[in-house]
Amino acid sequence: MERPSQNVRTLPPGVIAPDTTPLVIPTDAPAPGRARPAAPLRREGPAKLTGEAKYADDLVFPGAWFGATIRSTQPRARLLGIELADAFDWKRIVVVTADDIPGENIVSLIDDDQPVLVPVGGEIRHQAEACALIAAPDRAMLAEARRHITLRTERLPAVFDPLTSETEFAHYTVEAGDAAAAMETAALVIEGVYRVGHQEQLYIENQAMIAVPREDGGVTVHGSLQCPYYIHKAMKRALDMGDELAVVVQAETGGGFGGKEEYPSVIALHAALLALKCHKPVRMIYDRHEDISATTKRHPAVVRYRSGVSDIGELIAQEVEVIMDGGAYCTLTPVVLSRGVLHAGGPYRCPNVRITGRAMATNTPPNGAFRGFGAPQTEFAAEMQINRIAEALDASPLDLRRRWVYREGDVTPTGQVLRESVGGIEVLEAAAEALAFDRTHAQTRSMREGRTDGARTATGIGVALAWHGAGFTGSGEVRLASVASLELTDGGRIRILTASTEMGQGTKTIFPQIVADALGVDYDDVEIAPQDTSIVPNSGPTVASRTAMVVGGLLIKAAEKLRARVEESTGRSFAESYREAGPMRIDEQFVPYPGEPFDDKTYRGDAYPAFGWACAVAKVDVDLDTGEVTVRDCVSANDIGRVIHPVLAEGQVEGGTLQAIGYATIEEMKLVDGRYLNDRLATYLIPTSLDAPRIRSILVEKPFSGVPHGAKGIGELPMDVGAPAIVAAIHDATGVWIHELPATPERILAALTNGEMPQAPGLSLEEPTPQTPRIEDLPAGGDEMPFRAPTDHAGAP
Repeated sequence: MERPSQNVRTLPPGVIAPDTTPLVIPTDAPAPGRARPAAPLRREGPAKLTGEAKYADDLVFPGAWFGATIRSTQPRARLLGIELADAFDWKRIVVVTADDIPGENIVSLIDDDQPVLVPVGGEIRHQAEACALIAAPDRAMLAEARRHITLRTERLPAVFDPLTSETEFAHYTVEAGDAAAAMETAALVIEGVYRVGHQEQLYIENQAMIAVPREDGGVTVHGSLQCPYYIHKAMKRALDMGDELAVVVQAETGGGFGGKEEYPSVIALHAALLALKCHKPVRMIYDRHEDISATTKRHPAVVRYRSGVSDIGELIAQEVEVIMDGGAYCTLTPVVLSRGVLHAGGPYRCPNVRITGRAMATNTPPNGAFRGFGAPQTEFAAEMQINRIAEALDASPLDLRRRWVYREGDVTPTGQVLRESVGGIEVLEAAAEALAFDRTHAQTRSMREGRTDGARTATGIGVALAWHGAGFTGSGEVRLASVASLELTDGGRIRILTASTEMGQGTKTIFPQIVADALGVDYDDVEIAPQDTSIVPNSGPTVASRTAMVVGGLLIKAAEKLRARVEESTGRSFAESYREAGPMRIDEQFVPYPGEPFDDKTYRGDAYPAFGWACAVAKVDVDLDTGEVTVRDCVSANDIGRVIHPVLAEGQVEGGTLQAIGYATIEEMKLVDGRYLNDRLATYLIPTSLDAPRIRSILVEKPFSGVPHGAKGIGELPMDVGAPAIVAAIHDATGVWIHELPATPERILAALTNGEMPQAPGLSLEEPTPQTPRIEDLPAGGDEMPFRAPTDHAGAP
């Protein structure tokens, strides 16, 4: 039965809605979030604007040496030896190999499969894999040393396609009802295969770490990072150190987007090993070429989808198979796959669902975290299916979503009852209204049907809807057991202690904001401690849209306890008496949210404590001669629970939307022999300010009662909906479906002309047969040697 849509009201400033009515905040209104009556300025903003902020490469440690990594140039090989040229003076160079690692030769994360350095006799599993480290007192000497070290290898057969790989990192199954039986009864079955490729995070600041050895035998690393305690754990294992000897300090961090979640453990270990051997600080600062060549990317994926619709237009069956390419090592792949599988059905009611997911190994650089964390890959496929079903039924894609979207009381494929904070219909209506979707869609369809052969451009509009689990999947938050602390110093200062990092998203602003509000003091009265593992507790990683919801919720609870304790001991209000009440500290540890516990073995129960909801509507122009797509307008409506800081929230929506536009249209890594070809800013294209369309954000509030402030997180939501909305708009303009991301001009022209599609995204071509003779086959003498071919060994830096 079709359900009536709920009302959505856009409120002008000064009008207060009852708590039972969703609040939609338009971007042109100064209406604040519920936490405070006005949004404070960014806490770290002035330092960044004036240049006072110290990023890793700005930090000065007297006597520091410079470090570099010696990497493989083959996708799979046996490392036979590391050769130092006799002609070079190695006295002032420090060389580190796997034999110098004092602890386990493991980058500690989920699986113990990735070595810090490939040992001699060990297996190289991807291009750019670290095999040795060197350090020198200056850059010129370092560069010269790199030219005199060679890796001697024996090439082994490589695997580049996850569909042919036999090595599995993880597999999951989500099942409800009987999808196969229901599919047999369906009046309409739509099938599709969708493929998406890598995406580079391209943070503005490259990976950077500086390791400083200490007199007590420990080492402190300062760097650009998201998760201090990930690195701390990795250092303890590889360096054989205790908690106090291994210290991690976050420097100002110029962006992360997931790319500085797990990879910084690698570069931190490399810098620390060099520092411990040369007994001097060592700087490991990647240039952009090395950063793109060696670090993790978004997982490529292949999604096979079947959707069954009944004769009365209900979605009755979904069969989904997800194959992700993890690259050479496990990294975070199992949890990326898990989130991808759990979101693969889309935000729609369906009684019969079977979703399977497998993550496979290939001989390409490992893949890892990126904004969205597996959901953008699978929700692209889910939204493509919905739009294709609408076309087959000759129905409005908006009306179909209105009919099928989850409401409160519905049950997900894991058996989770959506009891509250379900904002799917609200974001759908808000985005559709903002761009007049129904009217515009009718107009663009009429234009397409009436287009003549001489038309040069076409205009289209598309819509996409998504859900995104807030916080860690399943029992992840319970296992983390995060702690956030609040202290009142003996000097009368209020200080926040968490490991949650600032990388541009606003942590250092919203934490003092919500704590000040809970304590009843001014924003400027609350300070935040540096993210230093010797000072702050482990409050978990800064990932998964969990910072505001999970850690922010812990801080509010800590603030309430601190306020009560001070007021009880002084008999006065906290604001009047806290300066004379210290020292005092409250440590607040995470306790499970209410709901059905998630079973990690059966994949049943509450997968997430709450979901965020997002809808994007995009308008595009397509050049029918070149296939080039210009995104003209994009509205993104996001239900984030409660808005803490409207300006920062809108910034997250705008940035995530532009990143999704790049994912949809131009961002593609090309690979040959497992190596990234376009590994420079000149060749890996992202949208610039000139490519940015008009982006409008709409913030919808459907609070989550499990946390005191109702916030659910916002960072990843916009990434889930931008790409499918744009591809739907391309179809609306041209009449052709693009099943692969990015929807490049080449793919669009191939679809328009029934031509051959380009190489599938995410796949590596084999190394082409050399067109030039090997060096050893060339005649001796300079005049008779018109060119030099690249060497076949893996030693060149």
